Amino acid sequence: MDVNQPKQEHLLALKVMRLTKPTLFTNIPVTCEERDLPGDLLNQLMKDDPSTVKGAETLMLGEMLTLPQNFGNIFLGETFSSYISVHNDSNQVVKDILVKADLQTSSQRLNLSASSAAVAELKSDCCIDDVIHHEVKEIGTHILVCAVSYTTQTGEKMYFRKFFKFQVLKPLDVKTKFYNAESDLSSVTDEVFLEAQIQNITTSPMFMEKVSLEPSIMYNVAELNTVNKAGESVSTFGSRTYLQPMDTRQYLYCLKPKQEFAEKAGVIKGVTVIGKLDIVWKTNLGERGRLQTSQLQRMAPGYGDVRLSLETIPDTVNLEEPFDITCKITNCSSERTMDLVLEMCNTNSIHWCGVSGRQLGKLHPSSSLHLALTLLSSVQGLQSVSGLRLMDTFLKRTYEYDDIAQVCVISSKVKEEH
Repeated sequence: MDVNQPKQEHLLALKVMRLTKPTLFTNIPVTCEERDLPGDLLNQLMKDDPSTVKGAETLMLGEMLTLPQNFGNIFLGETFSSYISVHNDSNQVVKDILVKADLQTSSQRLNLSASSAAVAELKSDCCIDDVIHHEVKEIGTHILVCAVSYTTQTGEKMYFRKFFKFQVLKPLDVKTKFYNAESDLSSVTDEVFLEAQIQNITTSPMFMEKVSLEPSIMYNVAELNTVNKAGESVSTFGSRTYLQPMDTRQYLYCLKPKQEFAEKAGVIKGVTVIGKLDIVWKTNLGERGRLQTSQLQRMAPGYGDVRLSLETIPDTVNLEEPFDITCKITNCSSERTMDLVLEMCNTNSIHWCGVSGRQLGKLHPSSSLHLALTLLSSVQGLQSVSGLRLMDTFLKRTYEYDDIAQVCVISSKVKEEH
């Protein structure tokens, strides 16, 4: 008895095809000068070629569309679409046909079938068609598993499945940088500037439809990627928002804490979550892709227990002439009251006017006070404002503040000449 019996042929045939947009047909122009041996033959052949553009036969781009010749690349954020067809190749009527399509990723298995109900019967030379869609959210190896079960006329239950393996690639390289800025000349503090560098690492151009920042609950965001020209908002990237392969574009955003959080000095200090980027693009013939980054985090600046910032300061001052500044002192502690003393130490160029060792009184947790000070500079040029000291008499602790700001010092004679 032969134990190696031939494998039973299935009555149904399964075909799977990826659905993608066609591409514009390209041809390679072959031409020569009239004095060459072929004469005008090659030029005439190109003019008669239906795939060329009339009047521009030497251009590689044509007017005809080409259906996909291979599986192609799938990128993260795109929608994977596939056509599944089960055809009855036999002359029998098959019953209870169930077609199931699953997508296996490195972390999960997803059911993509539109319906889980079985088809009662499938006659000879008939087929069951289905189209599945899935927005790809993971990179790496993906396996499309298509399983078919059915019952023959004799009541025998049959089952088979096929595997289709493909790789999902990363389309964009996104890098972010944070810049912490103190808005010393406004009522809003703790501004954060986000620079997002987006690079196209595919082999085809992209149309950048939208790049926006969705801020966290504590912040409002302002996009800094447009300029105002004649009352209209114009993109800094120009009218063409195409990103060529391996090109990089930089987007800038300014985040400001909402009023209810800006008034609480201790709240913003510990915030690390800024928000997430939402990127939408289109590729060949309008195929859409979308990516959302994970929550962007930054290292919040530490101000210690006491924060000193400048509210007002002139840009330019005269040499050896007093000028005024306004400071804001904030108790960043949420529990401890401070009793502060202000000391002013002169530097080689900056000289403070007034009495050092002044009592500022008690400063309660998360509260602030404003302080007007007068100083002068004995040296021309760009000078740093330094030399302020705050001492907490309760803990006998001194806080030093140097390089608070910079001011341009000029001679009064130069100012008169201008």
